[in-house]
Amino acid sequence: MTIQQLEYILAVDKFRHFGHAAEACFVTQPTLSAQVSKLEKELGVILFDRSKMPVIPTEIGDRIISQAKKVVSESKGIIELVSQMKGDVSGLIKMGVIPTIAPYLLPLFIQNFIQKYPRVQLQVQEMVTEDILKRLKNDELDIGLVVTPLQESGIVEKPIFYEKFFVYLSKNHPLLKQGKVSSGAILAEDLWVLQQGHCFRDQVLNLCDQNKFQRMNFHYESGSLEGLKNMVNRYKGITLLPELATETLSEEEKSRLRPFQGEAPVREVSLILTRSFLKQKLVSLLFDEIRNVIPTHMLSKKEGKLVSFKL
Repeated sequence: MTIQQLEYILAVDKFRHFGHAAEACFVTQPTLSAQVSKLEKELGVILFDRSKMPVIPTEIGDRIISQAKKVVSESKGIIELVSQMKGDVSGLIKMGVIPTIAPYLLPLFIQNFIQKYPRVQLQVQEMVTEDILKRLKNDELDIGLVVTPLQESGIVEKPIFYEKFFVYLSKNHPLLKQGKVSSGAILAEDLWVLQQGHCFRDQVLNLCDQNKFQRMNFHYESGSLEGLKNMVNRYKGITLLPELATETLSEEEKSRLRPFQGEAPVREVSLILTRSFLKQKLVSLLFDEIRNVIPTHMLSKKEGKLVSFKL
């Protein structure tokens, strides 16, 4: 049994297709198939049911694949450990970022990070929290940049900053006359929200009357905050924006922002990783780089109320 063979069966499990698994491993399909068969013969078990399409693991195959993930992860940990002891800052980090953070935070630190650490390869994908958690647990991602707390088993959360919610109003909106807006005042207005699957949608609806929202005559849900902002700019209505998303607004658009009355709703943004993740040095450097570009007043939760959501 070799580490390479274990990596092959993990690839087959991921893609559920021998050809696609071979492509991902940069080998020919006959080579990968032969190695998987060799491992099955050595173990005396069948790992995959090849009669089905897509290919699926057998019952014993599932258990062996679960163990193989641990073995492969630990083997990579040896390399990471040696690298850290040598002070070598290099390697690959695969990071998932939720869409309500990515376009506003990434431009602030990415360029500095890759210039400081040219031997670090940072791969970033936008995806919702549920997918980030799933891929973290499957070792398809190294870290995530999401809104917490999640209280997810096996996941470590490293809070980075806290940002307030602001009310964004259309031109000539009646609430522009108010210096601050209460959540109760939003109940009677058209509220533009993100589509299902986004944690920011859940946070917004937790602040507002969901029943009132469901009774609106026109129902539109966007996949991005920019889409919501554009709808508010063009038509009458309201949306909510997190603090970093307000930094790039024009002066005219900023004049249509209003804080909440009373205790401001706040969301906590964190790096998350699995407890077994071994690239601690790279995570620490990335964590520090992000905090360096965040306004000081957002680095600690001195005021405001955390807004919860359900996965």
